[in-house]
Amino acid sequence: MPLRILNRTMRPIAASLLAAISLFAFTAISHANEVAISKKEASRIGELIFYNECAGDVACLTSWNPGEDFPSLGIGHFIWYPAGSVGPYKESFPELIRFMDADGVDIPGWLEEAIKSGAPWRSRDDFLGAQDSQQMQELRSLLSQTRPVQTEFMIRRLHRSLPRMLATIPYLEQKHIQQQFERVAAVPMGYYALVDYVNFKGEGAHSTERYQGQGWGLLQVLQHMHTQEAGDHVLTEFADAALAVLTRRIGLAPPERHEERWLNGWTARINTYRPGVSR
Repeated sequence: MPLRILNRTMRPIAASLLAAISLFAFTAISHANEVAISKKEASRIGELIFYNECAGDVACLTSWNPGEDFPSLGIGHFIWYPAGSVGPYKESFPELIRFMDADGVDIPGWLEEAIKSGAPWRSRDDFLGAQDSQQMQELRSLLSQTRPVQTEFMIRRLHRSLPRMLATIPYLEQKHIQQQFERVAAVPMGYYALVDYVNFKGEGAHSTERYQGQGWGLLQVLQHMHTQEAGDHVLTEFADAALAVLTRRIGLAPPERHEERWLNGWTARINTYRPGVSR
């Protein structure tokens, strides 16, 4: 076979191999650079996220927000789609329950079975009507008693988010995202900002989480950051980038969703990332 033909044949294979090698390398780097978070810091992160989602109200651990097609459960309001339903957002509650089970948490039998098929409530009305049921009380008790495990789940999700984000962007952009991620993680309360945002708006790596081709997850926030200096001001830059990305989301959202109604709450949450803010 002539060399030029061989080169044309091998070019796509070489490109795929390079992408695989780069992803492996960045995955190894991200795991090597994981920050050891103390139990005290992890507990504080969990408390702050619980306050962000529920203002510390245990009853809010089992919620189904108006205008949404799924319940939001636990301190991170993890999504669980009803049986037979699918949606654009990443479902996280079944993954949490499997994580709890592997950690030795005693999971109610009905919940273990339901995880295999989907949430047992068909609608928000069904869910609200079951608030005083034995199953709902068991679920709320489980979620109240396992807050440290839920926090650990969210922190581990953050650690795994970086290689997933990098896998979705060109090789030449990966270094920038890695650097911005590490800039935020390196400052006090930076891990809180990263963990909360991934839990709040996702990684930004899923093609279904887009309006008019534009995402709103952590990846898009890091892409919106452009400086390299270290220091507490990194959190201000991160918060500004997050608000810019979420404001863009509102502008691109289908008008019937009226997402502008959430901007004040989103802004208040993002502002807790800023240095000097009372938390």
